[in-house]
Amino acid sequence: MADLSAPTGALPPSIARTLDRFRALGREEKMQALVGYARRLEPLPERLAALDRAEFTVPECQTRVDLFPELRPDGTLHFWADVNVRQSPTIAAVLAVTFQAVNDQPPATTLAIPADYVRQLMAGMGLNAREVGLEAMIARLKRHARLAAERVERGDAAPGLVAAPGA
Repeated sequence: MADLSAPTGALPPSIARTLDRFRALGREEKMQALVGYARRLEPLPERLAALDRAEFTVPECQTRVDLFPELRPDGTLHFWADVNVRQSPTIAAVLAVTFQAVNDQPPATTLAIPADYVRQLMAGMGLNAREVGLEAMIARLKRHARLAAERVERGDAAPGLVAAPGA
C-alpha cells in the first residue's frame, strides 16, 4: 500500500494540490466535499451529446460513463463527462475533482496522475467497491492524454476530440 504521507514533489502542482486537500480531510469532510464536487461537474456540451459514444464509454464502470477528451488549439486538453450525477454522485465527484486538476493543462499533467490516485482520494471513506470503476476512468483519461501527447509530438495538434481506437 502506498504511503499516503509521501511528498508529492514530482507531481504537477494541480494534482498535488488536489491530493493534499483530500489528504487533510476527515471522512465526513471528504463526503461533504465530494457532494459539493458532484454538483460542479460541467454539463456535457450539446455538440458532444449527439456523438456515437462507443469510443468514449468506460465499460469497466457499473454506471454508464462517457469521457470526451478535447484537444485545444494551444495543445492543452479539456475533458467532458456524461454521467447521471443523481445516480452516481461519487463518480461525478471524482471526475469533477480530477477535471479541476487536469483540464486546460498539457496532456503531461493527466499522464502524471499517480497509479494510486483513486486510493489516495478515497482513503478512509469505505468505498473500496467503487475503486475498480474509478481507476478504469482514470486509466481512460490517461489513455486519451497519451494519444493527445502523441498527436502534439507529431505536429498533428489540430483541435478536436481525441478518441482511443478500439476503446
